[in-house]
Amino acid sequence: MATIKPFHCIHPTKELASRVAALPYDVYNRAEAKVAAAKDPLSFLNIDRAETQFSDDVDTYADCVYEKAAEMLNKEMADGVFVTDETRNYYIYELTMNGRTQTGIVACASIDDYQNNVIKKHENTRQSKEEDRIRHVDTCNAQTGPIFLAYRRNETIYSITTKVKSGEPLYDFTSEDGITHRVFCISLPEDIAAVEAAFSSIDSIYIADGHHRAASAVKVGLKRRAEHPGYTGAEEFNYFLSVLFPEDELMILPYNRVVRDLNGYTAETFLHCVAEQFIVEKLGAEAYAPTEKHTFGMFLDDCWYRLTIKDSLRSITDPVESLDVSLLQDYLLTPVLGIGDPRTDRRIDFIGGIRGLSELERRCRVDSAVAFSMYPTSILDLFAVSDAGRLMPPKSTWFEPKLRSGLFIHKLDK
Repeated sequence: MATIKPFHCIHPTKELASRVAALPYDVYNRAEAKVAAAKDPLSFLNIDRAETQFSDDVDTYADCVYEKAAEMLNKEMADGVFVTDETRNYYIYELTMNGRTQTGIVACASIDDYQNNVIKKHENTRQSKEEDRIRHVDTCNAQTGPIFLAYRRNETIYSITTKVKSGEPLYDFTSEDGITHRVFCISLPEDIAAVEAAFSSIDSIYIADGHHRAASAVKVGLKRRAEHPGYTGAEEFNYFLSVLFPEDELMILPYNRVVRDLNGYTAETFLHCVAEQFIVEKLGAEAYAPTEKHTFGMFLDDCWYRLTIKDSLRSITDPVESLDVSLLQDYLLTPVLGIGDPRTDRRIDFIGGIRGLSELERRCRVDSAVAFSMYPTSILDLFAVSDAGRLMPPKSTWFEPKLRSGLFIHKLDK
């Protein structure tokens, strides 16, 4: 059963929260991060991506970069930008995007639950990406970017969050991308006990987004255990910062694909090959987003097509092989376009659904030959793959809205 604990939260003052809150570190490349961080010295991106404080000839992963992140975090804590709770609390983090609201519990999850697969994964991680956050967490002695977790709806948790949200929020602001962020504190001892007990009755928690951050936090915790052989399990390094959302409030956007060339085919011969496994319908100039599973949009030579898998493929029931991202990969991208490993093949690129279909059209007019619009993978598909102990293909899900960094910080030695 899941161990989800309240914690001594470090958070910005009410007046500064909107300035501190920043998109996750990994949505930017270095140049983009430098521009975004320069907009406000209090943006947490300055700490999350401390290479922005140096000239471009300083390596992103130099020791001085991580030391600078710790220095800035400690200075802002000393200067009163951040305050630390005296008691262990849960927080509620509510995000509203385009009229749709999702409400999460901010808490600390157990590294043992991660190790024992109570917290389930659906994605591989890369050591190189882990190493960056391992060094950031270890040097700052804090987890600064929450892991996005999902759980099956629980009525006790829902009842308490609804009650607490009827009160005055700690934060209430709208970021420049139009997303409203509201934060509440769950501080009554009876509410804290009820939330903790409710999570302890849940047997599976799922990583929705943040696999690398989770793996890095766990590895720092295991490192600290090795450094403290007398650890009891109660130390802060045994837990990692998370926001947990009920599955019925989450929205997954599609993760679309573009391919740079037609693998030697003409448009006509390519369409002929596609038609072997898909029903192909020519639509015209109006952009097409699929409205149901097993259908795809395709943009080729300034024209949109609808692709529908043939009946012969509809009998596939394997939780991974039946995903739309798998069907497209296994029956079109690999055999026709020659995309063997989408993780490493530079001929394919992935476009988050938040960027819209116009971005697919633009890419086909700039540097690509064909684009595919996808029907979103569902959260229940994600659960099914995770429950089966399997992994999803790369770029299967795009969650929106993104959790902000800097609103909640968990120190490892409180």
